Amino acid sequence: MPDLRFFEDLGPVSLRELAELTGATLADSARADLAIAAVAPLERAGPDQISFFADRRYAADLAATRAAACFLAPAQADRAPEGVVRLITPEPQVAYTYAAARLHRPRTIPAGPAVHPTATLEEDVTLAPGAVIGPGASIGRGTYVGPHAVIGAGVAIGRQCHIGPGAVVGFALVGDRVRILAGAVIGEAGFGVAGGRGGAIDTPQLGRVILQDGVSVGANSCVDRGAYDDTVIGENTKIDNLVQVGHNVRIGRSCVLAAHTGISGSTTIGDGVRFGGRAGVADHLNIGDGAQVMAAAGLMHDIPAGETWGGIPAVPGRQWFRQVAWLNKVSQGRGGQGGGQ
Repeated sequence: MPDLRFFEDLGPVSLRELAELTGATLADSARADLAIAAVAPLERAGPDQISFFADRRYAADLAATRAAACFLAPAQADRAPEGVVRLITPEPQVAYTYAAARLHRPRTIPAGPAVHPTATLEEDVTLAPGAVIGPGASIGRGTYVGPHAVIGAGVAIGRQCHIGPGAVVGFALVGDRVRILAGAVIGEAGFGVAGGRGGAIDTPQLGRVILQDGVSVGANSCVDRGAYDDTVIGENTKIDNLVQVGHNVRIGRSCVLAAHTGISGSTTIGDGVRFGGRAGVADHLNIGDGAQVMAAAGLMHDIPAGETWGGIPAVPGRQWFRQVAWLNKVSQGRGGQGGGQ
């Protein structure tokens, strides 16, 4: 179930209603009145939740799911385990998206005073002019919130933090001594898109962001909330300006991300990893403890612990240096031939 500090629960709804909403065919009409409380991924879904299956890589998760129901394509319908009600549709992820929007809604800041009456502020909290604190938010002792910063509904911020001017923090749990500099955005929706016959639609992002103690997030950087699970930044990790961290990313302790680094969704990064400026990382990768990604590298493969990779596509550092040396040698040779003709 999504965290109710950040999302309104709009359920339960019947399978009949979800089938009508999504255009799916309910395979077992006798169970049309079954109540569904939430959406969830296959591996997390429980007996009052609905999920979807659209990628054969997750066949094992489907076989083991405890979901009450599942959206599946016609060709995959026989893969559902016994007891899971099948909702058959050519676009399972699109159907899941509509179901998620019907069952869950992000909490917002209503019109009213800048500091909502249900917010909790400890002693010595400083709010600069124009700061907005949403319902149910809590801010720890000694924290500074800059001009026109926005702290969203349900957000918890620890002690001795610094929230810069114009920063936006939502759907997030923030530890102590965290610095979020001017214009940074924490907890906005990750880039989840379901493509269907009617065009691309945004998939509701129902997770959170967790910033552990001592984290720094630079100016105008963005850390997206998870699609369902959390985006997590480990203790004392330092993020430079203009960095993008995608949904479901998990970054370890004491990592360093230089400016313009981009980490795609669901990548897992160990402790003590360093990224040079403008490094780019593809999704669903694993980067081991102490690894280094050189500036402007384009990483498309896992990196073992302790290794340094560079280039586009990135390869182990020594291999990349040899490639650069060879290209330089070849280009000089061609230049010499051209000059002698």
